[in-house]
Amino acid sequence: MSQAGAGRRPSLQRLPLRGRLTLMTTTVFAVLGGGLLLLNWLSTRQLLKDNRHRIDPASMLAPAQTAPSPTTPQSPSIPASLTTPAQRFEDFQHTILSDLLLRSLLLLAVFTALAGLLAWWGSSRSLHRLSQVTAAARRISTGSTLDERLGLTGPHDEVRELGDTFDTMLDRLDRSFTAQRRFTAHASHELRTPLTLQRTALEIPLAQGRVPADLRPAFQRALDATARSERLIAALLTLAHGESAQLTPQPVDLKDAARDALADLADEARTAGIRITADPVPAPVAGDPSLLRQIALNLLANAVRHNHHDGTATVTTGTLGGLAFIEVGNTGPVLDPDEIPALFEPFQRGREHRSDGTGLGLAVVRAITLTHHGELTATPRPDGGLTVRVELPTTQMEQVPQSPASEWAVREYMSRSGVA
Repeated sequence: MSQAGAGRRPSLQRLPLRGRLTLMTTTVFAVLGGGLLLLNWLSTRQLLKDNRHRIDPASMLAPAQTAPSPTTPQSPSIPASLTTPAQRFEDFQHTILSDLLLRSLLLLAVFTALAGLLAWWGSSRSLHRLSQVTAAARRISTGSTLDERLGLTGPHDEVRELGDTFDTMLDRLDRSFTAQRRFTAHASHELRTPLTLQRTALEIPLAQGRVPADLRPAFQRALDATARSERLIAALLTLAHGESAQLTPQPVDLKDAARDALADLADEARTAGIRITADPVPAPVAGDPSLLRQIALNLLANAVRHNHHDGTATVTTGTLGGLAFIEVGNTGPVLDPDEIPALFEPFQRGREHRSDGTGLGLAVVRAITLTHHGELTATPRPDGGLTVRVELPTTQMEQVPQSPASEWAVREYMSRSGVA
């Protein structure tokens, strides 16, 4: 019995909340209605017994004469003219109570079904606003910003309180992420000046030949470290801008972005022995030109730098199903599918890479893709390497003013293409 009950509970739990509310309401109505009809039937029978003397006065005067002896044999068929008033009353009572019971059960069935329909309708109306909360939460969770709010209207009930609490939580999260991005941008911007001074202080003596030969390797290492720091700062600024959703949408063709990336990385690919095969076809989108070009540059740079010698890389652009896409694939080490999500986290590098990159390249791609309401997929190749595909909608996006700091971040980053 307990195992059967345990098997029924999960099936009920799989019902939606509206179904469970309807089932509970209908069950309560049926039980209470059945109890009410039972009491009504019992009361009717008692009333008939209490008023029996009104139809059969002899039942009170001489009950022994009117009631047949239990020992007297009865004929299975007694003519109606020979029946006593007491027997006629018993037949009348049986007919009335049987008919009353049948009609009560029919009415209970009809009204139980009606109660179920009304409960379903009422629960649907009550849960409609909760469905709005769920739909809005799903949109916000899959979107790239926290700007949307529920803003529920209507009565101040539990659902309204839930929506207001959810909006308050989103406000706090939005302020927290905004402050984090602002701090990253400001800190990176403030570090740019001392790094520039440091680089200048190292380059001038080297250019004038005032550095002893035994110190030149140390100066060169310091210059390389300064260059890496500058690239890191530029990448952090671009990442902050990519996550800020501050866009200036313009018509952009991913085909042109792919060609620019091929031109920028041609020498590096040739030096590394990477053969690049390109098949760019028109893929028009609407978005921020600098950021969209950065997607192509970072994807191709990742394919070149996380590759083995004499490897290959492919670049493809086009449109499919109303979406524009750019797809970059490369040979390289065999990757486990569980490793893929970590590659798009900041400061993550592959197991094989030849450059001193910052580990922000794919993180920047993900941030820019989400800001443009696109979709990013990465698939490991069976024989080694990775294929990354970015799909972007071709519809016009809402224009948002871009801050001067964000514009500087993009210009600075585009001038330094060392992100990987």
